[in-house]
Amino acid sequence: MIRDNNIVLGSILAMIAVGLGAFGAHALEDILVANGRVDTWETAVSYHFYHSLAILISSLLLHHFSNRNIQRAIYSFLVGIILFSGSLYVLCLTGLEFLGAITPAGGVLFILGWTLLAIGAIKK
Repeated sequence: MIRDNNIVLGSILAMIAVGLGAFGAHALEDILVANGRVDTWETAVSYHFYHSLAILISSLLLHHFSNRNIQRAIYSFLVGIILFSGSLYVLCLTGLEFLGAITPAGGVLFILGWTLLAIGAIKK
């Protein structure tokens, strides 16, 4: 059951990433250009999408290797998306510079997620 929920989670997160990418490119274009945040928005969307795919891949791996480290990797990717991409989205929309201090914590969680995924595969 939890494995299927992870597939749903990854799929919804990927759908949101595509939507936010399109929203940024069209509805927010003038705001992002005026604030000089087009690249920041694109970075947020890219990492959001990459790690949504990582959740989907990890979910599929759970079907083959039932492993706590792979499940932990999924959680790490999820919280990483929230902290990394989420802080960048809010930064782009509000200009609140202090949010940039949160972004690296999300990056560390992405690295942790990939590490846990590797460990999970090794300990299959």
